[in-house]
Amino acid sequence: MDTDRRSISYWHDSLPAGDLESLRPPPDGDVDADVAIAGGGFTGLWTAYYLAKRDPSLRIVVLEKEFAGFGASGRNGGWASAFLPTSWEQIARESSREQALRLQRAANDSIDVVGKVAADEGIDGHFAKGGYLRVATSPVQWQRLNEELTHARAWENSEDDLMLLDRNEARARVNADRVFGGLYTPHCAAIHPARMVRGLATTVERLGVTVFEDTEVTAIEPGIVRTNRGDVRAEVVVRALEGYTATLPQYRRALVPIYSLMVATEPLSESLWDDIGWRDRETLNDDRRFIIYAQRTADGRIAIGGRGAPYHWGSQIDPAYEHSRGVHDALRRTLVELFPALHDVAVTHRWGGVLGVPRDWFPSVRFDRATGFATAGGYAGDGVTLTNLAGRTLADLITGTESDLTTLPWVGRESRRFEPEPFRFVGINAGFRLAERIDRREEQTGRAAGLLDRAMGLLTGH
Repeated sequence: MDTDRRSISYWHDSLPAGDLESLRPPPDGDVDADVAIAGGGFTGLWTAYYLAKRDPSLRIVVLEKEFAGFGASGRNGGWASAFLPTSWEQIARESSREQALRLQRAANDSIDVVGKVAADEGIDGHFAKGGYLRVATSPVQWQRLNEELTHARAWENSEDDLMLLDRNEARARVNADRVFGGLYTPHCAAIHPARMVRGLATTVERLGVTVFEDTEVTAIEPGIVRTNRGDVRAEVVVRALEGYTATLPQYRRALVPIYSLMVATEPLSESLWDDIGWRDRETLNDDRRFIIYAQRTADGRIAIGGRGAPYHWGSQIDPAYEHSRGVHDALRRTLVELFPALHDVAVTHRWGGVLGVPRDWFPSVRFDRATGFATAGGYAGDGVTLTNLAGRTLADLITGTESDLTTLPWVGRESRRFEPEPFRFVGINAGFRLAERIDRREEQTGRAAGLLDRAMGLLTGH
């Protein structure tokens, strides 16, 4: 029912009336196509969009178990950022310094591409390019931000890419409590993710793409996608399942599903917003190791999320894991720590979902012309923008179009698989606990937890 679909997240609940009233019909038996895409999130839909734009004669089918935008694409933090999950150093080790910089520039440019497509296609995704502000809420965090600026300058990031703000400058943007200063980059936009992904699904249909919902992919083989509704045969098969990749037994160790949870407040009063500021809808977090992320929504709420829910044995995914009272309560406490005036503000929505993480945190785009198999993913929570870059790149690879995108250093690479259980379970959850311990140690001692930081890097390979 529409009500049940809307309960998935604040973003789904705030979709226009009637948007989730009914599902697109599934296939009635076997289907033949030129391109079959498994996954109705941003990766699959951007790929379909650019393929349809490139060659309108292509018969393109998108297959989605629930409905377009059901997963992370529709329920994330709403950051269209240019962050790369892996480091510039790691990219350069596998290619070159210039290749690492090329990938970063392509990610930066992709933010504006997302905004332009939304404007051109009439997608009201609440796109607002207010940039990203990371605040330091302790002296050790402030020291780390200064070191990060030095590192970024060594990688050719100019003042136009990243600037250090003192306490007054940071609080002039977002008047958070206990702020020592911040780093600001213009390379980020806030969006309403469910509006954006649902609008993209409508757009690709208008371009002639068939989107099948209520259609579960059960296996992917060369030239065929098997579903509970029948087989889809196609010369090109695209796997675009991201956090749900592990639901297919053959890919159980390719990407692990990691839960990230969120809460959203009621709309704040004008007097509260006058005090908080946040006029440009910057995306916001602080420099703790246990990641949080927040935005001011277009309807005047604060949506804040973070990690903390454990990884589950065997890469299990279950709707019950999306609701952890402890994590949701911790997010609310963090919100009040940043903005004490919100102590009595109600939290109206609590939700969560899975994102896909590769073993080395290095996302990839691949296409094997011999088998017709393509895939993209491993964004590790930074996929709103990277999915657009991946979709454009896959469209070029599939249609045989030579471009600057097809030579980017994430093209053609493959991360090694995760360890089998119990090593996967122990290692990932140990990483979570270690991040929590690092934050607690820094708060108690006022000093950087250097040894623990290095241990976490060794444990996660990141």
